[in-house]
Amino acid sequence: MMSREILMITGEDREHFLQGLVTNDVMQLKDGLVYTAMLTPQGKYIADFFLVPHGEAILLDVDASLAAMLSQRLTMYKLRSKVKIEPSGLHLHRGLGKRPEGAFSDPRHAALGWRDYRDEPQAEDTTDWISLRIVHGIPETGAELTSDTFILEMGFERLHGVDFKKGCYVGQEVTARMKHKTELRKGLARVVADGPLREGAQITADGKAAGTVLSVAGNAALAYLRFDRAEAGLEAEGQALRFERLD
Repeated sequence: MMSREILMITGEDREHFLQGLVTNDVMQLKDGLVYTAMLTPQGKYIADFFLVPHGEAILLDVDASLAAMLSQRLTMYKLRSKVKIEPSGLHLHRGLGKRPEGAFSDPRHAALGWRDYRDEPQAEDTTDWISLRIVHGIPETGAELTSDTFILEMGFERLHGVDFKKGCYVGQEVTARMKHKTELRKGLARVVADGPLREGAQITADGKAAGTVLSVAGNAALAYLRFDRAEAGLEAEGQALRFERLD
């Protein structure tokens, strides 16, 4: 399981502060976890994370590799807002099956089970999260999600990570334009071969560059593809590929 850091956001302006920065509607915290992202003004990915209702605070569950940068960026936007951002000392627990009391369903997909936040680290987790991500088309920091990413190409609408009615946030203009004025020509897809695939392998279609293999589990993978070249003749390192859009 990838390492996560849990930040705590307190202060009377916490909801208003976050609402102007993130892609999803913070008011949905009354119903459970909110999956969301922070973008550059040009609409590109900075970080994705979960917001978690926690009494008079909001927890922020983010990949540990992004935590310091994200905390610094949030602090930069704070200005005079009555908000405090600090480590929570809590640990993420994840699992499938029956949701423990106090835990939250993962809002991205029902198959991803539950998330909970506790004082002690999780003792053991044998779940094959990579295979689950590939089956259900779930992008992850550092694999599918990079500083060049546009979140709609990575399926954030399908994963309930963006709200088009909430109003302005950083990067909202570009994201809304991609939603309403263009058809996505590139994006995340699942590909399958007869043999094992390799992360980073280049995908071609009738000899033309068509994409890249990203996360791999055996002969299945998530890939970034040009959809206009993905209908026939797909190959990666000599292997024929079958592809599926993640609608």
